[in-house]
Amino acid sequence: MPRQKYTLIKQDDVIASVADALQFISYYHPVDFIKAVHAAYLREDSPAARDAMAQILINSRMCAEGHRPICQDTGIVTVFLRIGMNVRWDATLGVQEMIDEGVRRAYLHPDNVLRASIVSDPAGARTNTKDNTPAILHTSIVPGDKVCLTLMAKGGGAENMSSLNMLKPSQGWAGMVDAVVETVSKAGSNPCPPIIVGVGIGGTIDMVTVLAKKALLRDVGSAHPDPRIAGMEDELLEKINALGIGPQGLGGSTT
Repeated sequence: MPRQKYTLIKQDDVIASVADALQFISYYHPVDFIKAVHAAYLREDSPAARDAMAQILINSRMCAEGHRPICQDTGIVTVFLRIGMNVRWDATLGVQEMIDEGVRRAYLHPDNVLRASIVSDPAGARTNTKDNTPAILHTSIVPGDKVCLTLMAKGGGAENMSSLNMLKPSQGWAGMVDAVVETVSKAGSNPCPPIIVGVGIGGTIDMVTVLAKKALLRDVGSAHPDPRIAGMEDELLEKINALGIGPQGLGGSTT
């Protein structure tokens, strides 16, 4: 019987990967986001909106060159972890502990200290943990012999504007669209538009919010593979931009 192939995953490698990734995303915008903001800048008619997006692009370059945070809110760390079933661990810490140590090193990095926002106990003293731990961790056990880490540092301002809607079957497609547009309308300038909207549909109350988080990880402007859902995305984009909130709430056609 042939030997089972496996990969040895070392604790220090996981910690270093998490720390490096969080430092990287603190000062680099993804290329798809930069291209989307630039395209919106070119087609925007409002002078105030154009100025706001120009400032975003200028700040983005300054952050990348200076390795300094893009925003003063450096986010709540959310991790999507896929663990292959043929992985073996060289570790004394648990998975959550390894992730948290990576977060700790990233947010306390002496060359680029990041703002810590997490408190404990959230229903009690609400004392800042001072290192942005613990991270929010979602783990999947999958076939294969690799470990894949996908990290997001989601700002608290945007997180606070999130909503969960339980719709009646009779509300259908229109009800889903209306719920998303209403959420963005109520949020106004609080999440610092232009924003990326993540929508999850279906499943249990906990699953749908995770789906919405995962949706934020898609390339900006990419279409859902299902043409029906892609049509809903187009409708949402048109109706959200028609709200006229605009960049940083200054009005315009890009929300």
